[in-house]
Amino acid sequence: MIELRKVTRRFGTVTVLKDISLAAEEGSFLALLGPSGCGKSTLLRIIAGLDRPDSGAVFIGGQDVGELTAAQRNVAMVFQSYALYPHLTVAQNIALPLAMRRRSRLERSLLGRFLSSARRKQQEDGQRVREIAGQLGIEALLERKPSQLSGGQKQRVAVARALVREPSIFLLDEPLSNLDAKLRVQMRAEIVALNRRIGRTFVYVTHDQAEAMAMADKVAVMLDGRIAQFATPRELYETPVSMEVAAFVGLYPINFTTAAPWDALPGGFRLPPDALPRDGKVVIGIRPEHLVPAADGSVSGRLAHLEYQGAEILLDVRIEDGTLLKAVAPGDWQGAEQGAEVRLAYLPRNLHVFAADGGKRLSVAGVGRAEVRRADAWG
Repeated sequence: MIELRKVTRRFGTVTVLKDISLAAEEGSFLALLGPSGCGKSTLLRIIAGLDRPDSGAVFIGGQDVGELTAAQRNVAMVFQSYALYPHLTVAQNIALPLAMRRRSRLERSLLGRFLSSARRKQQEDGQRVREIAGQLGIEALLERKPSQLSGGQKQRVAVARALVREPSIFLLDEPLSNLDAKLRVQMRAEIVALNRRIGRTFVYVTHDQAEAMAMADKVAVMLDGRIAQFATPRELYETPVSMEVAAFVGLYPINFTTAAPWDALPGGFRLPPDALPRDGKVVIGIRPEHLVPAADGSVSGRLAHLEYQGAEILLDVRIEDGTLLKAVAPGDWQGAEQGAEVRLAYLPRNLHVFAADGGKRLSVAGVGRAEVRRADAWG
């Protein structure tokens, strides 16, 4: 188990991490999700022991590891660049952590070949390397150099090198960002399967929300050096705690529009005034995938632009008040040409309501995941 308690890190006058507190259970898969510069890689380095916080504490297995070095923490890191030694074979790259950990300086020297203890450990390490290579399907690559490998093969070697010494925690810093889209999907599944198979805690840093949502048990959304929300992927998507989380999570940018008390929402629904802030203004959000073309749709506008993406079509629809809404149609949709009228339908349970001041999510009867009542039910 990993637990962070009010971890803060500053570089000069810039506070990179602001009172970070979160926990990952033993064997779980935790993703740190956020844009570049939000502090997620710095947080990973602090967990690894490669950096120290200015305040706060890191606990691994219930132990405060603040005074332990990276080697003493028994964690393994997989980097974006793979960090393979080009002059070593795949087998030698994988075996390197074992050699550094199990052999003395003398046994690692040129004289080591003459020591029976060194030869015995080398044979044991070789057997362990073959076992790990077999688990990851790279046995045939053991005698190759990194320059002879594809990106996916290099990634497997980097994972094998982390796995070979049986660490208690795996820390992965955007390990798939250098791979093509198809290979990323394949490697995502392999890393999750590895987590389930070995039962160790994984902490995975990424800016790709598709990776975080598909792989993790829990996701910590990091924005501006703080945890904006820590929840399951489904909770992040369905009940974001703020406008900024709603805007960051999701395949497409969420639509926002401002409403005042008793303003009619599309479809004849409106919000009860007793649930609104005193100034009466809220922001309504709906994701593009929850707005779909329909002949009887309650939202009407004109098609400003469409973007064909194969399985689906992303639509830009400008409604009467000038707001540009994004919607998603099936890939075989032939409904309208640019400039033509388009009608969109939605389910009221897919609406999100936020305070106009501060952007905090509001719990409003009749919208969100709750059952929706028509406006006349309020008077």
